Amino acid sequence: MSERTTTADRRGAVRYWVPRALLAGLAAFALIQLIPYGRTHGNPPVRSQPRWDSARTKALFAQACGACHSNLTTWPWYSNVAPVSWLVQHDVEDGRGRFNVSMWRQQPQPDASRVADAIRSGHMPPLQYTLIHSESRLSSAQKRELAAGMQRTFANSPPLRISQRGGDG
Repeated sequence: MSERTTTADRRGAVRYWVPRALLAGLAAFALIQLIPYGRTHGNPPVRSQPRWDSARTKALFAQACGACHSNLTTWPWYSNVAPVSWLVQHDVEDGRGRFNVSMWRQQPQPDASRVADAIRSGHMPPLQYTLIHSESRLSSAQKRELAAGMQRTFANSPPLRISQRGGDG
């Protein structure tokens, strides 16, 4: 009888707590939608762009990097749903702050070798992006091609360097 009572007690507890936990989770999800961060999806104007070494480099960059490293972001529907919107907003702001081809001569850019190394090593684009955006997954040959094209683009169209920014930065 005690085994039967224990099983019945467990079923009763599950029937009691599971719906309440689901309701609490749904309420929390609804409440976080009220937090405004992550839904101000403006694209600042493109101030300057590099003179790309080729149309192919420009296309590969747009395909794999442009969403976070330019002011030409296309904001998907899920970028309006918290908490995913928070991650998307953060990633775009961080990407634009580190390297932004739409601010080529207005914002200091990293060295060409750092950009090329990030592409060749697979650090860019990041895993969380490539999991959702299959078109951003580059083959090894495409990575080599983009890395070399970026180095040529930097050489042919030098961006603003940190030392050129003026002031103490």
